[in-house]
Amino acid sequence: MGWISSRPKLVALEPNALADIWRDIRSVAAACAVPERGDQAVRTLQARMNDISSKAGLAVRRPRVACIEWHEPLMAAGNWVPELVEMAAAENLFGEAGLHSPWMTWEKLQAADPDVIITMPCGFDLERTRQEMYWLTGRPEWPKLRAVQNGQVYLADGNQYMNRPGPRVVESLQIVAEILHPDVFEPRLRGSAWEPM
Repeated sequence: MGWISSRPKLVALEPNALADIWRDIRSVAAACAVPERGDQAVRTLQARMNDISSKAGLAVRRPRVACIEWHEPLMAAGNWVPELVEMAAAENLFGEAGLHSPWMTWEKLQAADPDVIITMPCGFDLERTRQEMYWLTGRPEWPKLRAVQNGQVYLADGNQYMNRPGPRVVESLQIVAEILHPDVFEPRLRGSAWEPM
């Protein structure tokens, strides 16, 4: 081991909510001896997200949204995703900001009967998510849901965006805003980061 001359620093990261993502960016910058770069990055990311949120606030409707992070067994999206939904001027029905993704039941999903369903399985890109939709579409409860009947089911890239705790959280908010408010947002990321079912 004598050939290793560097003394790497270990930086422990534990992002559970947006505030944790900002803290972790600052921690990495501080470990690299450029704390001001971390502060600047956080300010820039927050400003971009605030712009998206302000624009979403102009939307006429505030849809009720179920974000699904795993198909079988059924899990809702937690951590920072509920915050993104709220920032996108919508009501998050399942999962709590800052807490891990909770298990869901089909009975609770049916009872809530969301206006919009966004599925974003952890670690799956759009193609894999598309391939795995049979776990949802094969259930007898699926066609009875309002979002399904109204064509308001969307697939999002969980691997590249929704489940990634870093600067791409801005694009994750953009995805949610584009899906929920097509009257306000151009679909810039449609086809690459999200798509309708």
